[in-house]
Amino acid sequence: MLTIVRNWVNRYFSQEEVVLLVLLMLAALVVLATLGQVLAPVLAALIIAFLMQGMVQRLVSWKVPHWLAVTLACLVLVGTIVALFLVVLPIIWRQLVRLFAELPNMIEQGQRLLLLLPERYPRLVSAEQIDDIFNTLGSELGSVGQTLVTFSLTNLPVLAAVLIYAVVVPILVFFFLKDSDKLVNWCVSFLPNRRPMLRQIWHEMNDQVANYVRGKVIEIAIVAVVSYAAFLMLGVNYALLLAVAVGLSVLIPYIGAAVVTIPVAAIGLFQWGWSSEFFYLILAYGIIQLLDGNVLVPLLFSEAVNLHPVAIILAVLFFGGIWGFWGVFFAIPLATLLKAIMNAWPTAGHQAEWEAREIAENGDAGGDQP
Repeated sequence: MLTIVRNWVNRYFSQEEVVLLVLLMLAALVVLATLGQVLAPVLAALIIAFLMQGMVQRLVSWKVPHWLAVTLACLVLVGTIVALFLVVLPIIWRQLVRLFAELPNMIEQGQRLLLLLPERYPRLVSAEQIDDIFNTLGSELGSVGQTLVTFSLTNLPVLAAVLIYAVVVPILVFFFLKDSDKLVNWCVSFLPNRRPMLRQIWHEMNDQVANYVRGKVIEIAIVAVVSYAAFLMLGVNYALLLAVAVGLSVLIPYIGAAVVTIPVAAIGLFQWGWSSEFFYLILAYGIIQLLDGNVLVPLLFSEAVNLHPVAIILAVLFFGGIWGFWGVFFAIPLATLLKAIMNAWPTAGHQAEWEAREIAENGDAGGDQP
């Protein structure tokens, strides 16, 4: 038994670089688990800087000086934050509070509709079951609504932290963009001189993850704006709130669209009933989802790594359960990272191949260092 374990360890952990990679991954997990809340502004700034690096590079390619490109990108970021805080978020908050205030009436209307089921199918559904379901639903939604109404009074520290982040994060983003080369070179200085596996993982992940994250942000914005325009033209209540929900639903492939269909259909049904306006709403929502899945996604993610749908769903469930919203947002990049690590993981029998690849890559390793 010991011989089998020793042979397995020698096969997969015989190189210094592999041990270093395992230690780095463990250290990253420990830091996120213990200092995740403290380092939240830094992590958020890193993510935003990563997103905006493409804008800076595009401006530099247009002969704009690097410092001016970084300044313009940060001005765009600050303008976006100000617009969110002063325009978008207040409207969403008012609509959310009004929605929860009207939920009791919606529940009562839904109960009246569902009470018709026991009359038609008495063997399957009883009136007592319908009453129990809606009593439980009403109590839960009532507590949530009360929490929303009193949020601004009981969560002042949270609001203060949000305001602090709104000031600190743009400053951090500016320095991350301005000194990105220095920071990368400083991190690389702690790595071994020969790192073929890390270099392969970096090459596989750098462009793909960047394209995925930026493409996902663009997809959210386009889907939300188009949905808002469609809901406004149809006269749907809570148009902005529903549009934001539809935009964020693209974060969860295959599941988000199905889940958001419920509130969109419910609000349309309670607003118009079984009328032509309701069916127009469902048709418009279906067209938006169809165009997103068959036109927008192929255009934005043509270079994305091809993952099996089962792997995508498992990644969303796993990383979302660990890290919440950010876990869902980065589920596919993290799954792609795991796939790249598995593909690049060296064994003892691959030593000659790694050495040949290291020699071949020495000529172009300057600007692509991880």
